[in-house]
Amino acid sequence: MAFVTHQGIRRLSSSAFRNAAIKHVTIIGGGLMGAGIAQVAATTGHSVVLVDTNEEILKKSTMGIEGSLKRVAKKKFADKQEAGAEFIATVMANVSTSTDAMSAAESTDLVLEAIVENLKIKQGLFGALDKVAPAHTIFASNTSSLPITDIASSTGRLDRFGGLHFFNPVPMMKLVEVIGTSATSQETFDSLLAFSKALGKTPVSCKDTPGFIVNRLLVPYMMEAIRLLERGHGSKEDIDIAMKLGAGYPMGPFELLDYVGLDTVKFIIDGWAEKDPDNPLMQPSEVLKKLVYNEGKKYGYLKRIILQ
Repeated sequence: MAFVTHQGIRRLSSSAFRNAAIKHVTIIGGGLMGAGIAQVAATTGHSVVLVDTNEEILKKSTMGIEGSLKRVAKKKFADKQEAGAEFIATVMANVSTSTDAMSAAESTDLVLEAIVENLKIKQGLFGALDKVAPAHTIFASNTSSLPITDIASSTGRLDRFGGLHFFNPVPMMKLVEVIGTSATSQETFDSLLAFSKALGKTPVSCKDTPGFIVNRLLVPYMMEAIRLLERGHGSKEDIDIAMKLGAGYPMGPFELLDYVGLDTVKFIIDGWAEKDPDNPLMQPSEVLKKLVYNEGKKYGYLKRIILQ
């Protein structure tokens, strides 16, 4: 009887520990997304460690965060410079940086990855972190297109793995897609929802399906705009104007393609087509392929290629 009681106490303690609020966050990736998430988390009182491969990237990240905070402070504390300076100092005090992901993961409540959209790299990262992170630590990916289940497969904490898909620019965009896999525990999912709300975001619950909610609707929409252009059913200018004035969208599909990046859209649609080749909504585009690889150039030149 005593054995059963002790086992029950251990289970209760473990459950209570996992349900504790996320306070300490380790963010892997100091790019725009990672730095943006770090800024929002630090602003809402979380202790943040921002990790990247070298100090130069991290210096640029922290400078970007501080610059963004100065703009916030200028609006929020327009007539109170001291209060604005104190706000910036308080938030920046919540942010530290590291080039050692393993050490940063040794004492954290959440590891959130925001690195390159490459499944093997993500799996390698989480597989290594899984060996050093505490048992209670939740792992999450900010991927916009890769299956969370596939990323989590490299770890032994499938029940403590989920997705947190933020949108760029993170400080301004209110939405967070919270993704649960078939193995994600309810405790983990609830913790990720609560964390998103603590950041001042509006979370939506998503299944681990291609594109989750937003990109599952958005990417086929952009691809269909390209197909309209391919078929000669409308010019890029008229398609953009039609969707802005007719549907009330702030940007037309080609402007949106420019903002998202053609290389990103191509990567997403190619991955989906590989997994679901018979789905007409997920078929690749030759025009898109040519634009991305035109004269060996990457898609950063979209404005010059397609919008002029």
